[in-house]
Amino acid sequence: MIFKKSADYFQVAQGVWGTRILFVNVYFIANRRGFPKGWVLVDAGIQGSASHIISVAESIFGTGAKPSAIILTHAHSDHTGALEELLKQWDVPVYAHEYEVPYITGKSSYPPSDPTVGEGIMSIMSLLFRKKPLDISRNVRIIDMENGVAELPEWRIIHTPGHTPGHISLFLPLNTTLIVGDAFVATKQESAIYSISNIKRISGPPRYMTTDWVAAEASVKILSSMEPRIAGTGHGPVLRGRELQEGLRNLAENFVELAVPAGGRYAETPAEADETGTYYIPPFRSTTKFKAVAGLAGALAGFAIIKAFVK
Repeated sequence: MIFKKSADYFQVAQGVWGTRILFVNVYFIANRRGFPKGWVLVDAGIQGSASHIISVAESIFGTGAKPSAIILTHAHSDHTGALEELLKQWDVPVYAHEYEVPYITGKSSYPPSDPTVGEGIMSIMSLLFRKKPLDISRNVRIIDMENGVAELPEWRIIHTPGHTPGHISLFLPLNTTLIVGDAFVATKQESAIYSISNIKRISGPPRYMTTDWVAAEASVKILSSMEPRIAGTGHGPVLRGRELQEGLRNLAENFVELAVPAGGRYAETPAEADETGTYYIPPFRSTTKFKAVAGLAGALAGFAIIKAFVK
């Protein structure tokens, strides 16, 4: 999968930009005057998007621009797909939470996706997502959760698990800007129509890859309590002002009804992980009908999306 170079990007806040790659967002954060010069990349998009990310970086920061670091909100394949290719061009530190490190050092695989959560074809397509962990051990740095990341001194790093064990969000107190990865999203990510068309809808983390719903709810409540004025999520458009605060508060107060699937592998029993990786996965219960539908729909959906959006 190869993407043509493009300089398409959008402003999130002062010193913060984003670019949308098919259905996922990547962010670029610059330090303000008076702080160490430089910028960081937050997340690394899908496979084949390295040239797009580099092109956007050069459009914002100038030819040959190189980040001082890359920060991962989490290591799912749609947020790390271009990481290995980017590191060939930019040999920089890659920061992640301690509980996320096993998935980028080849030590552990994530729990399998849950295609039974429904709500759209993207849930079924999750069967096709990369399952093997990356191994970029040489570049990996564990985030100091008390002191943050030295290359981005004004921003706080917040542990927001649930979608993954080591999921983190970034917060700038100066203007209450959040970059939240998939702790919550700004579209209905389970739906290909919503996600590809970038239709706005404040939603919980993508259901098909969220493995601990109790932790996910706690994370959304923490983020809501911070009363952010701006939020850039891993999927969907930028959220601002009252729409963001009221929508996030509603999600936090009604999380079970709005976000948690009625059934599925992780709805009642979470997967469990620590700094060594995943050590417990609840059993999966399938049906003959589901297997048939999943196989057909996954193949057709994958072919249709690749044909339509990859030139």
